[in-house]
Amino acid sequence: MPLSIGEILDTVQMTEADAFDIRTVTLGVSLRGCASRDPESTRRNVYDRVTRAAAEHVAAAEAVEKRYGVRIANKRVSITPAALAAESFDAADFVRLAETLDRAAGEVGVDYLAGFSALVEKGATPGDAALIEALPEALATTARVCGSVACGSTHAGINADAVLQVARAIKGMAARTADRDSVACAKFVAFCNAVGDNPFVAGAFHGPSEPGLALNVGISGPGVVLRAVEALGPNADFGAVTDAVKTAAFKITRAGELIGRRVAEALRERSGQAVPFGVVDISLAPTPAERDSVGDVLRAFGLAEVGAPGTTAALAMLNEAVKRGGLMAARHVGGLSGAFMPVSEDQAMIEAAAAGALTLEKLEAMSAICSVGLDMVAIPGDTSAETIAGILFDEFAIGMINDKTTAVRLLPVAGKGVGEWADYGGLLGRAPVMPVSQVSNVVFARRGGRIPAPIRSLTN
Repeated sequence: MPLSIGEILDTVQMTEADAFDIRTVTLGVSLRGCASRDPESTRRNVYDRVTRAAAEHVAAAEAVEKRYGVRIANKRVSITPAALAAESFDAADFVRLAETLDRAAGEVGVDYLAGFSALVEKGATPGDAALIEALPEALATTARVCGSVACGSTHAGINADAVLQVARAIKGMAARTADRDSVACAKFVAFCNAVGDNPFVAGAFHGPSEPGLALNVGISGPGVVLRAVEALGPNADFGAVTDAVKTAAFKITRAGELIGRRVAEALRERSGQAVPFGVVDISLAPTPAERDSVGDVLRAFGLAEVGAPGTTAALAMLNEAVKRGGLMAARHVGGLSGAFMPVSEDQAMIEAAAAGALTLEKLEAMSAICSVGLDMVAIPGDTSAETIAGILFDEFAIGMINDKTTAVRLLPVAGKGVGEWADYGGLLGRAPVMPVSQVSNVVFARRGGRIPAPIRSLTN
């Protein structure tokens, strides 16, 4: 994948002037072969597998950082959904497995380990149910472990029983970390149409169809896109704006694939393991830093604030342009690949929510366009499990009908109400607690069963 001198200089410019970085290089690790009838043996097998596979991951990434001068913000590991690797476990066993995974992540030095997950789109096995029951304690007592549950898909419909169980688990996570603004909820995502090569936490897992190991990369780059749009000025038409975004997306994706492939090569050399390069996830991933904001890009399009009339159309244009530019730049694109709109992790989104310009309902409309649904949204701590389930149902319906990934990362902040703030620091940022509808949906949320798949699922 040769790069021209011009592209190299562009990458240097992006790094120095536009806060460009590679958001994550995520090593996917299969846990097939780790299962045992004895929980202790399974935990030992999992620990050995992760620590052997990822022993050189951080060192390999740091060597590539130094060589190319491009920062890699996070080094992560994703694993086979834990419920698949430990079907015989009860809830207490799964909590101990989470503690084992946390120790393994600390041993190899990664920022996060994701995949404490279950796939229950059509129904849950006893192991799936036990993992969901264990989620509050497991995520509250670990530092690096992230979890997810896939509750629906276009082909299966929505597992309503799982949705309510997940909503109750979210409440449990919030309660168990009440002294830290319910931060355990930030390590959990509920999905419709989950993908198995997503490198971004908290929702990453190493899908059942993935190879034994794979290196996936997630790019960043809102600042690069912002500069390109600002350079056009306010009189450029939508065609010119789209072309500028496509060109910027091409550049950052090329840089992302280069870095990802070099990390995979370095890891192969250091470890002697077969580590293929997987995909580039071309999602624009913001941070709370100034000018590293997807919301600022939407402002540069001509919106006074995120949430103004036209916001959903602007996001659609941004998402499409990023995908067009990224697809031309990389051999394999995967993961979520779109624009992330996490409220607490994006300065412009934080400001819009605090000003009341951005509401939960507007975010829901935007989620029909962006690659993730309601992300890092703080809501009142006394929000009921049924109301949370209703929010999940709405997001999953959008994903199911439109055959796209939608995800929910809600933060019911224990002890706090509308207008107060949740503060997590670092990449997680801070967010105002947003209002939630008080209209009851209890009967609907408790019906159970499965919402049928749409007619469009019958494509065979």
